[in-house]
Amino acid sequence: MPEPASSNTDEPLNTAKQVNPANAGAVSRAQLTPQAAAAPQGHDVPGHDHGGGNDGHHHGPDATNPYLVPGISFALLLAGIALDYYKVGFFSGYVRLVWYGLAFVLVGWKVVKAAVLSIPSGNIFNEFLLMSLATLGAFAIGEYPEGVAVMLFYTVGELFQDAAVNRAKRSIKALLEIQATEVTVVRGGQPLVLDPKAVQVGDVMEVKPGEKVALDGTLNGKAASFNTAALTGESAPQTKQPGEAVLAGMINLESLIQVTVTTAFKDTKLSKILAMVQDAVGRKAKTQQFITKFAKIYTPIVVGLAVLLIVVPYFLVSDYVFRDWLYRALVFLVISCPCALVISIPLGYFGGIGAASKAGILFKGSNFLDVLREIDTVVMDKTGTLTQGVFAVQQVQPAAGTTPEQLLRLVGALETKSTHPIAKAVVAHVGAAAAGVPVDNVEEIAGHGLRGKVDGRDVLAGNTKLLTKFSVAYPPEVDQVVDSIVVAAVDGKYAGYLTVADAPKEDAARAVQELKADGISKLVMLSGDKDSIVQRVAKELGITEAHGGLLPEDKAKYVQQYLTEGRKLTFVGDGVNDAPVVALADVGIAMGGLGSDATIDTADVVIQTDHPSKIATARRIARATHRVVWQNIWLAFFVKGIVLALGAGGVATMWEAVFADVGVALLAILNAVRIQRMKF
Repeated sequence: MPEPASSNTDEPLNTAKQVNPANAGAVSRAQLTPQAAAAPQGHDVPGHDHGGGNDGHHHGPDATNPYLVPGISFALLLAGIALDYYKVGFFSGYVRLVWYGLAFVLVGWKVVKAAVLSIPSGNIFNEFLLMSLATLGAFAIGEYPEGVAVMLFYTVGELFQDAAVNRAKRSIKALLEIQATEVTVVRGGQPLVLDPKAVQVGDVMEVKPGEKVALDGTLNGKAASFNTAALTGESAPQTKQPGEAVLAGMINLESLIQVTVTTAFKDTKLSKILAMVQDAVGRKAKTQQFITKFAKIYTPIVVGLAVLLIVVPYFLVSDYVFRDWLYRALVFLVISCPCALVISIPLGYFGGIGAASKAGILFKGSNFLDVLREIDTVVMDKTGTLTQGVFAVQQVQPAAGTTPEQLLRLVGALETKSTHPIAKAVVAHVGAAAAGVPVDNVEEIAGHGLRGKVDGRDVLAGNTKLLTKFSVAYPPEVDQVVDSIVVAAVDGKYAGYLTVADAPKEDAARAVQELKADGISKLVMLSGDKDSIVQRVAKELGITEAHGGLLPEDKAKYVQQYLTEGRKLTFVGDGVNDAPVVALADVGIAMGGLGSDATIDTADVVIQTDHPSKIATARRIARATHRVVWQNIWLAFFVKGIVLALGAGGVATMWEAVFADVGVALLAILNAVRIQRMKF
């Protein structure tokens, strides 16, 4: 059965560097030579990979109706069974053989040919060989209808499996289709339509309403709303202000806008997301690796057992009939095909990756689904991970005789003359209240703050060192404030203060609660911010262990210590300084919206929405995937074990064998596809 990672399905995935809906760079299995078709690919189980197109067992888009030929074969089979039942005179001898032979060739010649072509490469004990031996053997002993039926149901089963694989790919394939194939660039006052790869950093793009943004950039002119669902999984539109970042893949919702390009095509966040998704398909979980190794041993063993089932009874059974024991061996071969395991397990993990991508969570490999399920310790950065990563005014505390409005008006007007992040936070908070207020004679005192004339009054705004420098007395409790502080004086007298801090994200407290409820025994916050602020945020969110004032190497020491204690650990971060620790953890998780490229590249899992609550969501998806995969494993082993025993005992016929092979595979696939429908 084909593995979702391979390209022999109806919707081949491209390599990361080739993603372009107008020019799909992937070579489908239908284009391979017979030698390539017979060579091991996909899930790397010898013989359990379907050859492509003309020479392998392939049901791709090259056929106008892939069910037409099996339908003809099925009609011939039913007609033949009816002619046998009514004992029609002409339907005997060579006529009967040719009739059923035609029905068999229509669906079976590709399988037999693939079995033959696989022999020179040493890829002998495979699915094609098992099916070819069983069905041709059935013809050899005159069981024509059963030989046709086995191959027919096997072929139809593969068609259904291809459809299931393609269904599981849709959420990921949607990512491939959100990359724009052309872009309008304004050069010399003239609009030019170019390939995104030809656009240069600094060019200005025009994006019409309903169009996709082709490259990362900054918004010019006026505010605009964007649909970001393809990137983040969030349905609510986002409004961007002039100067804010706009990412490739976003859809402009309203009026014509202009965006200044800041990133080359190959370096856009969207291109990197696509690269992650493409790479994820090829990384196998431990369960997949186990099944791969198991199938390599299992297949030749069952062929050997089938041979023994023919030979050994000759010496032990008094009324030995070669034809009867050959039939039992053929049934044994059909039952033994490990298709249900080989396809449904990778499909289960693939479904998990697809479900996660729809939720805005990108796993770089199915192996990380397994590891994330096993973690017991979550270590998180503060700024940009649990907090918003931007300063905002938290508290306004005016002195006696001054109103909050007066304090904000004077300080806000003065801070408009500074480009410091804290000054910008104050100005954003004050808003229109400071507009039009006259400000003169502004002096910036390095490391202290600002001094100037605001509406005719002498105003100081900065830290406490600024007030001390100008001999302005202030209450001693001001020195005990934990957050960053802007202290003000008006006409030589203390006027109050504003606190500025990085506020927790809306879902940060919920993320902590969900992780605790999910069985995480140790939650830690590590930050480079000063320890007093870190401890306050940790207490606010319910985190019991937190450490502040850390350098990147200090964070690494803590993580190494936890790993040495034998903990399974994930680290969640967003900054460049988090990249080494993300790489050190068992599972590194990066915040993909605000996160640095270095951290995103290093991480094993990327949360595109920047919501820390998605960590618990990712664990739920990982557990659901694991549960479905093992349900399939036990289903396959249980049913095949019973029917193998019945087949060896002569109780089960080819019809039961078909159910044990194709039927169980289809049940397992339907179970695996369920992951796509689950709510997380």
